[in-house]
Amino acid sequence: MINNPDLGAVDWVRSSYSGPNGGECIEWAPSYASAHGIVPVRDSKHPTGPVLTLSTHAFAGLVALARSTEL
Repeated sequence: MINNPDLGAVDWVRSSYSGPNGGECIEWAPSYASAHGIVPVRDSKHPTGPVLTLSTHAFAGLVALARSTEL
């Protein structure tokens, strides 16, 4: 587990499951995930706010949940 990852130079990508109205938007860092095996996730409305770090397995579960949930 990485307690304080250095995410200063990370390229963030907005999730394709985020709403189009800008309300429920999350971003993740796929290049960081590929290099470290840890997936950083943040709220796109608060880019300097807290970052949730997930294992790749946990992130896959989050994506599966997003795919299965009807809006």
